[in-house]
Amino acid sequence: MGETPALKKALSQRQLTMIAIGGVIGAGLFVGSGVVIGATGPGSFITYALAGVLVIMVMRMLAEMAVANPSTGSFADYARNSLGNWAGFSVGWLYWYFWVIVVGFEAIAGAKIIQFWVDVPIWLTALLLLIAMTATNLFSVSSFGEFEYWFAGIKVAAILAFIGLGALFVFGLWPNKDMDFSNLTSHGGFFPMGAMAVTVGVVTVIFSMVGAEIATIAAAESADPERAVAKAANSVILRIAIFFVGSAFLITTILPWDHFKKDAAGNVASPFVSVFTEMGIPYADHIMNAVVLTAVLSCLNSGMYTASRMLFVLAARREAPPQLVAVTRRGVPAPAILTSSVIGFLCVIAAAFWPDTIFAFLLNSSGAVILFVYLLICISQIVLRYRTSPGQLKVKMWLFPVLSILTALAIFGILIQMYVQGGDNRKALTLSVASWVVVILLFLANRWFIGHRPEVAGVAAAGTAHPHRVLVLANETVESDELLDELRRIGADRDALYQVVVPASPIDTGVAATHGPLDISEATTRAAQRRLDQTLASLRSEQLQADGELGDYRPLRALAHAVEAFRPDQIVISTLPPEDSVWHRFEVVDRARADYQIPVTHVVSRARTQEPAS
Repeated sequence: MGETPALKKALSQRQLTMIAIGGVIGAGLFVGSGVVIGATGPGSFITYALAGVLVIMVMRMLAEMAVANPSTGSFADYARNSLGNWAGFSVGWLYWYFWVIVVGFEAIAGAKIIQFWVDVPIWLTALLLLIAMTATNLFSVSSFGEFEYWFAGIKVAAILAFIGLGALFVFGLWPNKDMDFSNLTSHGGFFPMGAMAVTVGVVTVIFSMVGAEIATIAAAESADPERAVAKAANSVILRIAIFFVGSAFLITTILPWDHFKKDAAGNVASPFVSVFTEMGIPYADHIMNAVVLTAVLSCLNSGMYTASRMLFVLAARREAPPQLVAVTRRGVPAPAILTSSVIGFLCVIAAAFWPDTIFAFLLNSSGAVILFVYLLICISQIVLRYRTSPGQLKVKMWLFPVLSILTALAIFGILIQMYVQGGDNRKALTLSVASWVVVILLFLANRWFIGHRPEVAGVAAAGTAHPHRVLVLANETVESDELLDELRRIGADRDALYQVVVPASPIDTGVAATHGPLDISEATTRAAQRRLDQTLASLRSEQLQADGELGDYRPLRALAHAVEAFRPDQIVISTLPPEDSVWHRFEVVDRARADYQIPVTHVVSRARTQEPAS
């Protein structure tokens, strides 16, 4: 059926590696680590290690699934394949919702940092940052990759410099400084808040590590997706050990943990600024503010990319408006990017004018969403592992099924801990659960709407006895036996002339489910043309007069153009059954009958074409 083309190379291995490295390094490490240390004590690095283990386990499970079953939809598709359409729908929309809220939040955070140097209204600066990152994503995939490469590079360089200089300071290799580890025990002991505080802090810490999974989405637009995912999953271990655990250990060794207690205003000193100041490094506050701004812009950039790609996947799976699958000549899903950007902008407006009501609600309603996604990833891996033959598993989850089950239980335990802690954590959990319920209700409403449309079976509205010019509109069912049988019946006297129109839709051809934005247009045209050619060949082999063309991806527009050009005396529209047919959902047949004063025959095929999209 033709060769399936590889994805065009948009993200180089150099860019993808840095995206994977920088994915887990957000502003939460540079600023939020002070909160964790102040609430946990010197043992806070153990908290980071525990949270890191969970992220490592999730990434390993993702790598196993991604290498065994490469998919442009990543973990949303794995949830769909293992647990059903409701799970894929949930993961896709929840993950998109999480990242569009993050986009708005990071834009505000960046604007506040800029206020450290320039007094500009926060909402205006946030809007400008959002526009800049939207433009970066709209230009090309490689421009996103290049920006993220340098953003992540600055973050990594800053942390490595911090760890290198901090190690010299701790081990007495710094001028006028002796080796000293006394801060680990001299201020109330190693566990001043009790040993359980270490586990309680995991709730806070794990959110600062979110982003490692972005590499599994970005990999779909790299030259070698399978290798890229496996490499990203393996390298996350070293990244977390060095960046998070190493930084937390050095901070609590250089400064007393109680240095990071909240002040009267509820603020906590930046650990990195405090440590650099203690070491006597000048302009530490300016240096770290610049680094944190870079981290924020990196998160904003990658958040926009991630949200748009998940929206693209949802549209490709018929769970979002089909227009969101459209891409530019550079292979960029512009409608998906702009839609996500608009939601991010609305979040900025909410933060500027209603920070304690609407914006606080949005943040809380997405607060625990990423944990729901991680939990579904764990369950998906367990289910798919049992369905996959051992020969397909080039990357395997360690000690399966024990570690997979323990990871799922640990994530569930974090959710319980959020409820037990009360306050903002309980509010975030409650509203996030409500968000999930809303998504499930939307899924059920969508299925109910499709399932309760009037059932049509077989062939309806047979039309004139001897039509002479028959216009055929079909895509997924264009090669079905039901359609071909009906066309043979119509042309039994060999007097009819057929014009077959196949809308070049990436969704209907199945291409959107297997290709990324870069090569989707080319692959769609190729798949639609092959379906058309094979149908015409079948009709001509039976001495029927048939010609055809590819139409607009919107079936009604394709039909209107063909009716004007061909002037048929009968129309035949072939669809899948109502429960599977997007055309049925959007009343393509009914609207055709209303628009044209000629007979319209509706053929329902009970079988999808088995041809792989390429």
